Amino acid sequence: MKKRIVALLMAGAMAAAILAGCGNNEREKEEGGKKKKVELSVTTTFAGQDSNAQNYKDGVASFEKETGIKVNDSSATSDESFKARIATDFETGAEPDVLFYFTGADADSFIEEGKVMSLEEIRKEYPEYASNMDDSKLVPSGVDGKLYTVSTNGYWEAMFVNKKVLKDCGVDIPGSDYTWDEFMEDCEKIKAKGYAPVAAALGNIPHYWWEFSIFNNQESLSGHASVPEGIDKADAWVNGMEDVKAMYEAGCFPENTLSATDDETFQLFMEDKAAFLLDGSWKAGGIAAACQSDPEDEKTLDAEKLANYTVTYVPAKGARKATDLIGGYSMGYYITKKAWEDEAKREAAVKFVQHMTTDEMIFKFALIGSNPLKNAPNVDESTLNSLQIDALKMVAGATTWTAAVQDLFLNEARVTTFDGMPQIVTGKVSAKDAVREGLEIYADMTK
Repeated sequence: MKKRIVALLMAGAMAAAILAGCGNNEREKEEGGKKKKVELSVTTTFAGQDSNAQNYKDGVASFEKETGIKVNDSSATSDESFKARIATDFETGAEPDVLFYFTGADADSFIEEGKVMSLEEIRKEYPEYASNMDDSKLVPSGVDGKLYTVSTNGYWEAMFVNKKVLKDCGVDIPGSDYTWDEFMEDCEKIKAKGYAPVAAALGNIPHYWWEFSIFNNQESLSGHASVPEGIDKADAWVNGMEDVKAMYEAGCFPENTLSATDDETFQLFMEDKAAFLLDGSWKAGGIAAACQSDPEDEKTLDAEKLANYTVTYVPAKGARKATDLIGGYSMGYYITKKAWEDEAKREAAVKFVQHMTTDEMIFKFALIGSNPLKNAPNVDESTLNSLQIDALKMVAGATTWTAAVQDLFLNEARVTTFDGMPQIVTGKVSAKDAVREGLEIYADMTK
């Protein structure tokens, strides 16, 4: 009798152990009788000089500590090669489990192929997924009008200024009524003193000058965020490229602008060798980090050095006012179908995005930009550095906001004017021909 009772107890214990091993555990799964920790592959653009690179690293670290889930991160600075890499990963089945990526046309291909999950599908199983977000602020896909991404922060594009260089050149810090003609005159003064007026790598990342030069040549602001239907309706695009060419011919860019990397020209700006830097809101953190003795420790910030930099409006031309800004929500977190179909990774991926988009985390990421929260906290300026305060003032003075048209213009279509910018500014290819070819490629891709 005793033997039978012992046997029954042992059997019960074994059954309990088996059931426990088969339970849905976000950290581990059974594989060949051995427990294996769940690992997530994650790719974002929070890298390099992105102002949120450290916030992202901190977020990943706290997620790993709280969950025991290992994050295999392959984040990189966003440029055309990065976008090509992501496209290739999806084509070859090597996409990550979670991806922080663009919401525009760059994502159309993998959305069309059903390789990422919509919020609607995710919420059927996880109703609280992104429930703290104002869905009206999230960007629907142009493919089917559904929401696929959870954004962390909105962006703006503006002109950063090296005040030390301007002072040495006798040039005032540009204000809210700054015009293109005044800008070109200031560039001449700056160049005459031996500085590069504009820090930009036209052979690497011409994006921002491409965008604003087109914006400056639009007949109306409402017509900017749409791709022209053929060269006959693309005067703003052609004239915009001609303006960049005129800047190049006037010596507004560094001598090595066609061969330099974006990091190299950014260094010129930080080393007081260039006056202006046109970039996005994420660059504010990169500038601050470059003013720290330890780039990863905000406590080591040299406030006096940072005070040498500010941010202001991009010079205006035509119908556009300097205070008319490019901005919006252009990126967000995707959960791939590949991760969703793996039962263990599914929950881990959901928890990762949830962790990175809490109200507290969003506030850190969106600090000087807009945020998609239902209940956004107030900004305590006493916690901000001088550049962040200047940025908030600049944003507060904006008259209109327009989305970036490059987010609609597919990768291959951009090649002739992005990768081809050196050929345009040196006169090897006419601006009209480059724009025409890009539009023709776009038309073929969107038939």
